[in-house]
Amino acid sequence: MGNENKLTRVADFMIKLALAEDVGPGDITTRAIVPAGQRAKAVLRAKQRGVIAGLGVAKEVFRHVDPRISFKAKVRDGAAVKQGAILAVLSGPARGILTGERVALNFLQHLSGIATLARTFSLLVTRYSLRTKMLDTRKTTPGLRLLEKYAVRCGGGVNHRLGLHDAILIKDNHIKLSGGIGEAIFQAKKNGYRAAKIEVEAKTLGEVRTALEFGVGRILLDNMGLKTVRQAVQLCRKAKVQTEASGGVTLKSVRAIAQTGVDYISVGALTHSAPALDISLKVI
Repeated sequence: MGNENKLTRVADFMIKLALAEDVGPGDITTRAIVPAGQRAKAVLRAKQRGVIAGLGVAKEVFRHVDPRISFKAKVRDGAAVKQGAILAVLSGPARGILTGERVALNFLQHLSGIATLARTFSLLVTRYSLRTKMLDTRKTTPGLRLLEKYAVRCGGGVNHRLGLHDAILIKDNHIKLSGGIGEAIFQAKKNGYRAAKIEVEAKTLGEVRTALEFGVGRILLDNMGLKTVRQAVQLCRKAKVQTEASGGVTLKSVRAIAQTGVDYISVGALTHSAPALDISLKVI
């Protein structure tokens, strides 16, 4: 419930910010052309196949613009839709519908694009490995992280840490500044973090062995070749330590990575490079 409330608060804040940016003191085109009392009906329609995320955000956009606008969703977030599918029907003051159109579409297209890419990756992975799960990263649009991670879940992906505040992940710069993997892990434990809560990045099998020796919960296998990943997975499995593969993962390469038996594959592209899903709003 706490996470849902936080997501709602973030969405509300970002909607207000987006409307202030786009509408400003008023939609002068709509005001000049559309009579104040005119009513309209419109549909949100998918112009290509994909997975939907963000309908609730779109609904809230129109509520902020004019609470008299009725927004009736025809599908749920997480639904896979075909080209031409009607996602929602709107009715109410015409001015409000036109004024909220672009902001609502910006959120809906962006989040649905993320959900669609997450579903594509997830289906590829589960087809070749029942063990492996897809993870997102912190490579998100500033201010939109909670919404983008929500979209990843809609697509069947799994969220990694939300931020620097909720998980220990020792990366290359931490390792360099602390003098090595072993020392970095030692310092984390010294400051009260249990091995099960510590993840460390490793680039070689030697670093994997060192991490296992000092004790961690998960090892991030960074930009390793497939042969090395397989060897690292075997070592970690014996030690009952989770593995995560990362670095340049694409739709072409994810199958082979999943087949190594790694527990997780993290892909920054889920949030930073997902193409927007083509969705339109048309007055009918």
